[in-house]
Amino acid sequence: MKSTRRLIPVLILTFGVILVYGCANKPAQKAGVVHPKWSKNANIYEVNIRQYTEEGTFKAFQEHLPRLQEMGVKILWIMPIYPIGEKNRKGTLGSYYSIKDYKAVNSNFGTMEGFKALVDEAHERGMKVILDWVANHTAWDHHWTKEHPGWYTKDENGNFKPPVADWSDVIELDYSNQAMRDAMIEAMKFWVTEAGVDGYRCDVAAAVPTEFWVRATKELNKIKPVFMLAEANQPELHDQAFDMSYAWDFHFLINEIATGKKPLTALDKQMKAEQKKFEANDYRMMFTSNHDENSWKGTVYERMGENVKVGAVLAATIQGMPLIYSGQEAGLEKRLDFFEKDVINWDELPLEDFYTTLLHLKTENEALWNGKYGGDFVKVETNKPENVYAYKRVKGDDEVFVILNFGDEQQEISFLKVEEISTYTNVFTGQEMTIGGQVISLAAHDYLVLEK
Repeated sequence: MKSTRRLIPVLILTFGVILVYGCANKPAQKAGVVHPKWSKNANIYEVNIRQYTEEGTFKAFQEHLPRLQEMGVKILWIMPIYPIGEKNRKGTLGSYYSIKDYKAVNSNFGTMEGFKALVDEAHERGMKVILDWVANHTAWDHHWTKEHPGWYTKDENGNFKPPVADWSDVIELDYSNQAMRDAMIEAMKFWVTEAGVDGYRCDVAAAVPTEFWVRATKELNKIKPVFMLAEANQPELHDQAFDMSYAWDFHFLINEIATGKKPLTALDKQMKAEQKKFEANDYRMMFTSNHDENSWKGTVYERMGENVKVGAVLAATIQGMPLIYSGQEAGLEKRLDFFEKDVINWDELPLEDFYTTLLHLKTENEALWNGKYGGDFVKVETNKPENVYAYKRVKGDDEVFVILNFGDEQQEISFLKVEEISTYTNVFTGQEMTIGGQVISLAAHDYLVLEK
């Protein structure tokens, strides 16, 4: 795969703007979510403690914090760290999402003191930590099943039941029970007060009543401003409960475009749909992989082929907060086993510089900031709409110009309709380019990211 380090000569090009999707033109947030100030230019990195190191411990992962800090990571989302149920367990080690005790640490990962040490060092290095929270269900042998069996839904025979048939290792909680809701919020407050975590990624958030999340967020914010990520796609969750939600529609679409199953024009339709559905201040998480996609749908290389880096550039520069999953910077080329030990190979880091460049650009250029803090999305029309997607992010004097070639061949690209001459810096090479008049050549599955 060729990179943008092969500099395109200084050129004069004509380019045209056809669509503008601007944060500034959106109505103000309707309700009470106030994002933590530190989140306005943040990115997010998902940590799989079990598979991150051979030891699979907090302490072993902690050794990677200096590297992640240098890479530019701002939020660490740590997958569930709680004891895993043994009854009806899947595989040898079980699912992180089958929780036996909400206020304890999985002894395979370390101790409570070890987790606190991890959080403390992350904070010292300027990173925030959010924990994965599973409010919809518990393990079959969670202590609540004996102490409070009425806190669970039951089948027609009065027995505990999974929320989904395939989730046979967990049982569903009953949110009509107020005492259970109280206990759940107390458990969430525990990790903020005792360990200093900065918020939560909330598993299957739409399967839990929205009013519960509203109350939980309100209670947590009394302790300190928290960041709340919903594994969901419903706009109403942003009104008073969540800072950010999953941009699933974008993710699935990028996969299909990368493999030629959908045309690039579908991205324009998605941008319009996004603007109509969500408010300017709703953070949306953009990603090419996460623990579910990697383990169950396939690696990024399986799903995106030669357009892995092109898709990553899109996710990092289009409106939204980019996510990186454990091992993507190491070129993770295997599906990590979900229920067994399956360690990431850190011998080489072929994409670390690539992600470092994108994350630092995200932090430093206001055009790429999150929600209302970021710039307008401006679609740039080209002569190669079937293979090339080009756009700008613009906020005041800050501008990022992105050109992506999803095609299998080198493209000779010109920009249509509006004449303008501008000088940019190629963020991957540091060299200047003048845009305004003739054609540029962009190799197959290549990208340009230009900063003004």
